[in-house]
This record gives sequence, C-alpha cells and structure tokens, in this order.
Amino acid sequence: MKDKLMNNMQRFAKAMFIPVLILPIAGILIAFGNLFTNARLIETVPFLDNPITTGFGTILSGSLVSILTNLGLIFCVGIAVGLADKKKAEAGFTALLGFLVFIHAMNNFLSLNGLLVDPEALRGSGQTMVMGVQVLDMGVFLGIILGVITAYVHNKYAEIEFDNAFQIYGGSRFVFIVLIPIVVLSAIMMSFIWPIIQSAIDSTGVFINQAGNFGLFLYGTLERLLIPTGLHHLVYTPFLYTSLGGVAEVGGEVFEGARNIYFAEMADPSISVLSESVIWDARGISKMFGLIGACLAMYHTAKPEHKAKAKAILIPAVVTSFIAGVTEPIEFSFMFIAPLLFVIHSVLSGLSMVTLNLLNVRAIGPNGFIDFLLYNVPLGIERTGWPMYILVGLIYFGLYYAIFRFLITKFNFKTIGREDSSSETRLYSKKDYQAKKAGDVVPGATVTADASQNDMAGTIVQALGGDGNIQTITNCYSRLRLTLADPSMVDQAILKDQTGASGVMIKDKNVQVVYGLQVNKIRKSVEQYLGRNSEE
Repeated sequence: MKDKLMNNMQRFAKAMFIPVLILPIAGILIAFGNLFTNARLIETVPFLDNPITTGFGTILSGSLVSILTNLGLIFCVGIAVGLADKKKAEAGFTALLGFLVFIHAMNNFLSLNGLLVDPEALRGSGQTMVMGVQVLDMGVFLGIILGVITAYVHNKYAEIEFDNAFQIYGGSRFVFIVLIPIVVLSAIMMSFIWPIIQSAIDSTGVFINQAGNFGLFLYGTLERLLIPTGLHHLVYTPFLYTSLGGVAEVGGEVFEGARNIYFAEMADPSISVLSESVIWDARGISKMFGLIGACLAMYHTAKPEHKAKAKAILIPAVVTSFIAGVTEPIEFSFMFIAPLLFVIHSVLSGLSMVTLNLLNVRAIGPNGFIDFLLYNVPLGIERTGWPMYILVGLIYFGLYYAIFRFLITKFNFKTIGREDSSSETRLYSKKDYQAKKAGDVVPGATVTADASQNDMAGTIVQALGGDGNIQTITNCYSRLRLTLADPSMVDQAILKDQTGASGVMIKDKNVQVVYGLQVNKIRKSVEQYLGRNSEE
C-alpha cells in the first residue's frame, strides 16, 4: 500500500509539471510588458513615452493576467494530459469539456436552490465568476479534482470500441459519455461539500499565517528536504497557486496564491508595496547564492591533485544553479557523500526566507538570476526591496561557505575533489547513497569519447533496458521521467558515466534521470531514436 501510494504521488507530481511550468512564462511576459509602462523607465528613456509602446505593454501584461484568473481550467487540462496513459490530446480535450459541464451544472444547481449570492457581493461570499459563470470559489482545486477524475475515466474507457452503428460512440466519445453524469453529480455534491472543505483550508491558512516566521521556516526547509523524492512540488504548489499562499484583490479581481498575487500586482502600477504573501515564492537565495558558497567551500577543501577536476565539475553546476535555479546535481552529491550537508542546506534555505520576511523584502528569484532581474528590477526598489535581497544573498553565501567548509574538514567528508585516489571525481546521486547504505559498491566512472546525439540516445535506451522496457517518456524542468516495465534492468553506471546524468532515482516502475536544462533535448532525441511520438 505504501509503495502504491508513493507511486501515485509520483505520477501526480509529474502531471503537475504541465500547468506549473507554463505559469512562470506568463510571469516573465507580464514583467516584460511592465517595462513599457514603468514610469521611472519612461523618464529615463523618453523614447518609450508614446502610445504605441505603452499600449503594447498594457495589452501584453493585462492579457496575460487572464491566465491567472483561469487557473482552474489550466490545471484541469494539464493534469488530465499528464495523468493520461495514452491518447493524451483526447484526454485534454475531454477535460476541457468536463470543466465546462461542471461549472454550468454547479451554477444551475445553486440557482435552482436559491444559493447564488448577488453578483455585486461576491467578495467574501465563497463564490466567484469562472469564465463568466458564477460558482463556488474552488480555485485551483477545481482543476485538480476534475483533472484527476477525467484522467481516471479516460484511462479506464479510452480503448473501448463498439461495432456497427454504435462504433461512433467508442473511444474518447465513450469517455465523455461516462464522464457527464460523474461531473454533474460531482458538481451537485461539491455544492454541499466544498464549503466545509474551504472552511478547513481557510483555517489551515490562518494557522500557517499565525505561525509566522516558523511557518515560513518549515515551508522553506521541507521544500528542499523533499527534493530527493521528487515530491517537493506538492509542498510549494498549494502556496503558490491556492489560498494557502494568501488572497488579495488586485484591480477588482481576487487572486489566490503567492505567485498569482505577485504577477497580478506586477501588472498594477498603482500598488506601491507588493503583498506579504509573495514571501512564499522567495526560494532563490539558496539557489543564486548559497550553493555557490557551498561549491566554493568544496573547491577550497579539495585535494591539490583533484582541484582541476573539481573545478571542471563545479563551475557548470554553479552556473546552472545561479542562472536557471537548477540545483539538483549539487544537492544529490550532498545526499550521497554527507546527508548532514543536505540537511544543513535545507535548514539554511528555510532561514533565508525568514530573514527576507524580517527585513520586509518582497523580491523573488525562484528560478535563478534571469527571473530575478525580470521580476524585480523593473518594479523598482520601493516595491520589491531587491538590493536588500542581494545583500541577504551575499550573507548566506558567506554562511554556506563557512559552515560547509568547517563541516567538510571537521568530519572529513569526501566531497567533490576530496575522494581517495582510487575514486573518481564526480557528482553523485540518491541511488548511490542508497547503495552505500546497503553496503554495495558504487560503480566507478569510466571515460568515454564524445558521441553524437543519436548515439547518446541509443546509450540511454540501452541503459534503460531497451525499447521494450520503456513504457512512457516525459520530462520536467531537469529530469527525464520514465515508466519502465522492469526497473531492475536500469544500468545507472552507464547513465551517469556515459550520458552525463547527475542522478538516477527509482521508485516502483517510475524512474527519474537528472540531466539538467538539456533534458528536453535529450527526451526528444530518445523519442526520435525509438520512433515514437512525443507524449508531452
């Protein structure tokens, strides 16, 4: 039961990537639009003071805010596509239909029972407008629930076909037929059940807010500690996109979740100081500054004969962490060599969020320095306090460096560059850590010549047990995610030593291979090698 539950959580976390990863793009474009309407920038660059550029910026940022007001639909379609075992496009289309049926069914039921409030008094009533339809305010949870239901029905009935005159009702059409009564009944049930659930969520939100800095510390620490399981998305997503991360009215619209509020307030120049709830999105200190200090400590404590190799390994990892916020190659090395370092890193990550909150800093850098510049600098110092964010980052750079250097030398941790002469200097993975605990020998690295993209794809397929062993192929921001018929056939040594993987995680039939920012290109090359269409 435990393995089955973990397997389902892994699948759900993977499915969440589809809607979650697209939302920062909307945020970046909102920030870009704000450049053309920023009063200070217009004063500095008079060329921008014209109706064409300001109109473009207003339209761009204003239109993309609409994505934030329709997150239920976005999550519904995205999760249905992510959880569908096959015919993903049809699953997404069916999810869209189910969403429309649900909101209209709920609206009609509430109307027939006299439960709809005055449209002019929606604020604080627990009801809202979704695509022009007044329903209970379920927010992102509506999309998550409908996405899961649609995917379940789709996976169960998508392959059913009928003969003769009834064949038109087979496949995805039959899925929709089955889905209609389920969705309508769900809408009726949720009309009674959701207010109770919403009350519990509100109480949880109040508890977390009352916990103050302690709540922030737990959030920041857990979000890092769960990295090895791949379930950290289930920690931060509710705070970024639901009422747990705050509720605010911006420009007459009500937004829930730290990131949604931040993006909405970015597009509203009348707001002088960003909402306090955005602190839940301030996860960049450890990525942009802390881990650089940790890597510098590893380099300075490396053996003289290994410094060149350590430098060659650490510099790309540091650049990736600083620029794009991808930290897993570094973090997995903590898990293998010294779990204590990973725990310290998680604690410092939580403390950095508390520090920003105490200093009233509202700047964010969730995905590295590029995001930091686009999200904060155009809004000015008064609204974000971004210079203080950098100062805090430099302080934590020093803390990471001092603490890591002390612990590495104190306990003689065999971090990168401190290995015995018989060991290879390289990054390690969670599976290496587990193998070490079990008393197994971690395979040494081998040197291979550069291969073409096709050769690399072939090597990956071979290391995963061959074409017949690979059932599904997808990817998230930094990991190749696969479902394998027999995970025991995975050759981790080949994946890490010959294809550049910095980590391999196996849980039941789910396998994750960490490649970093090039993972999307690698997935496409593997699909092309296998002659398969993309499952994304």
